[in-house]
Amino acid sequence: MRAFIILILSLGALITLTACGKPSLEDAKLSDKQLNLEEYFDGRTFAYGQFNDRFGTVRRRFEVVIDGTWDGETLTLVEDFTYADGSTEERIWRLRKTGPIGADQTWEGTAEGVQGIAVGEERGDTFNWRYQIDLPVPDRDTLRVDFDDWMWLLEDGRLLNRAYMSRFGVDLGEVLIFFEKQ
Repeated sequence: MRAFIILILSLGALITLTACGKPSLEDAKLSDKQLNLEEYFDGRTFAYGQFNDRFGTVRRRFEVVIDGTWDGETLTLVEDFTYADGSTEERIWRLRKTGPIGADQTWEGTAEGVQGIAVGEERGDTFNWRYQIDLPVPDRDTLRVDFDDWMWLLEDGRLLNRAYMSRFGVDLGEVLIFFEKQ
């Protein structure tokens, strides 16, 4: 019985630790800006980012060129990644608004490797995007991971992205990306 209690307490501590310190759409807004995904990503955007493992070690750096088009119903994002090791990858997202017109917008999206439908919500200067994806990784074919992706509109056409990556509820690390509208 004692081992069972220790197991339950350990699992509770693990769940508490993995849930700490993450953003919420209910967080106080720090600006009066309104992020509008279809306007921000229409045209060409450049991004620079890196993946940090759960210990904070930088494991991979990359640049991304994003060509976006909005046809009034679908936002298509063609993302061309170039990694520091010289490898490349292309991902094409197709996003569609699903909520009522107004200050807060909900979205759904698909891309190759995404399991099911990605769902997101745009609120003020913030966008939260959640999905499960099979990511290509060095020395493996793919790795299925969950993303809890956060974007915040900054000044002068800049967007900050912090994505928490996990597998089976265990944090693997985070992706930090800085977008610049051109």
